[in-house]
Amino acid sequence: MTKADLIESLADEHELSKRAAGEIIDFVLDSITATLAAGEKVQLIPFGAWDIRERKKREGRNPQTGEKLTIAARRVPAFTAGKALRDAVAGSKKKRASAKR
Repeated sequence: MTKADLIESLADEHELSKRAAGEIIDFVLDSITATLAAGEKVQLIPFGAWDIRERKKREGRNPQTGEKLTIAARRVPAFTAGKALRDAVAGSKKKRASAKR
């Protein structure tokens, strides 16, 4: 599903214009981004949670030259799926596997 698909689905489901649905999606994504940029955790129970993880400095290699280089430490966003999402995904795999038989 793409962002455009999500906007279309929201617009159809709630009888909104695509522009209004797009503004809602943009607001949600911007709010999640701003909260993570501020170093705070975002929890959407039971869907899941985003937080910031610290990656340590590490040594890597340039794949073209083989030269060693240092990859700087950085902060990265990480998503942890909630139980309801994990269960829904696990259930959908079981349904697809039994449908193939």
